[in-house]
Amino acid sequence: MEFTKVIKATGNQQIKDLKKLHTTKGRKKAGRYLLEGWHLVKEALASQADITTILVTADFKHLAELEGLSGIDLIEISPEVAQSLSDAKSAQGIFAVLSLAKTVPVEPKTARGAWLLLDGIQDPGNIGTMVRTADAAGFSGVVFGTGSADLYQPKVLRAMQGSQFHIKLAQGELLPWIEAFQAKHYPVFGSELNEAARPYNQVGKHQDFALIMGNEGNGMQRQHLELTDLNLYIPIKGQAESLNVAVAAGILMFELLA
Repeated sequence: MEFTKVIKATGNQQIKDLKKLHTTKGRKKAGRYLLEGWHLVKEALASQADITTILVTADFKHLAELEGLSGIDLIEISPEVAQSLSDAKSAQGIFAVLSLAKTVPVEPKTARGAWLLLDGIQDPGNIGTMVRTADAAGFSGVVFGTGSADLYQPKVLRAMQGSQFHIKLAQGELLPWIEAFQAKHYPVFGSELNEAARPYNQVGKHQDFALIMGNEGNGMQRQHLELTDLNLYIPIKGQAESLNVAVAAGILMFELLA
């Protein structure tokens, strides 16, 4: 295995710069983001994502699978450096640096298929579950609306478990997406814990549509609820006050998509 360089000191300037990628400001300034863990790095390699650098410890058990990579700087790091770079309690021994500059933006006007729109969803675990479920259900993509967690946040990246490389992801205001879908006469469904809304299993199957899921505590923004074609709710038969937003999203996604 040939390495471009070896870094053993946690005070190395390149390592200091990479640590800044744990923040939104740092990622925007550098135009890069950091992945940690073999599963995510392997998914990124398989999808031919724009990886610029891979950092790995000498004892990493899948080291042989990195043989023959071209166009990627391969850097050996010490366990101490790996732990200092890690956002998790225990470092997994491998990191990849990916470029944001070559991430192709998705335009609402050209989007087709089923899309999940996140209206202020903040919990990384919920987001990861919803993105993975959208992937499993056959959705085209997920939009991280304003107020939702940054899709490049380390905890969000880990929670998505590689599904971010299988479907399209976008960030930004939801209004242009709602308007674009309705201009094409695609239905836009909201979700609301309100019995005045339509039961989720009484709206049929669809191919091109948007489904909006609201904030864990406050639900969808009122302005978005008022713009949707139909707001849906899931009847609760037991005594639970409500469903977890990711669970509700999963039920709705599989029910709606033809």
